[in-house]
Amino acid sequence: MTKSLEGKTALVTGAAQGMGLAFAEALAEAGAHVALTDVLAEEVGVQAARLAARGLSVQSHALDVTNKAAWAEVMDALAAAGRSVDVLVNNAGIAVPGSIEECSVDTWRRTMDINALGPLLGCQAVIPGMKTKGGGSIINISSIFGLVGEPRVVAYCASKGAVTQLTRSAAVQLAPYGIRVNSVHPGFVATPMVLGAMKRAPAAIAQEYEARTVGQTPIGRMAEPEDVAGAVVFLASDASRYMTAGQMVIDGGFIAR
Repeated sequence: MTKSLEGKTALVTGAAQGMGLAFAEALAEAGAHVALTDVLAEEVGVQAARLAARGLSVQSHALDVTNKAAWAEVMDALAAAGRSVDVLVNNAGIAVPGSIEECSVDTWRRTMDINALGPLLGCQAVIPGMKTKGGGSIINISSIFGLVGEPRVVAYCASKGAVTQLTRSAAVQLAPYGIRVNSVHPGFVATPMVLGAMKRAPAAIAQEYEARTVGQTPIGRMAEPEDVAGAVVFLASDASRYMTAGQMVIDGGFIAR
């Protein structure tokens, strides 16, 4: 991989596993210094140590993305190390099953806090530094369900729709400052969260889920986290310098049907 991000500092949320970890690794391989953050402090520290052992430039921080003060602490820690964020990847998220009739208030609020409030606070944390630098790239990880409906996860769909529109609004406001804001919309990805949910589900439900996801995906398989990582590196780099308010759909053709 070319060092397209040499000299840049990137911050990735939800980086202890799954897509977030794949994004962090790909960004570091492209030459960025990467701050891996996650509410799972021990796990993200282990992953950062693994990447550092490969000679990649990384650090890790515990971060609850719903906590504004926690964001400030991470920004202060980066500043103390002489760094400010050039690339923010708002990736942390949850998906709790529940239709419009079944979704509890607690599930709705928790999903919105992590999936929608988290990206808002992340943007607010990095924008001052990006303005000072004269630019930056914010990459919000939405979902195909931020574009199309899925009845079984109403809170998730609503939260990812919020991320999609947050991206557009922020992109329009921040373009004069050289700050680009784009969203990535993965389809079904074989992450620990998804695979774990399938294992815990009754066999009939797991089989039906696999038939819907893989069976209706033209490419014929679920994505691996690394299949999405290239888009993040592209949006982080100057190769996408004229792209803002964009929506990159990476779903194996699922929503084209």
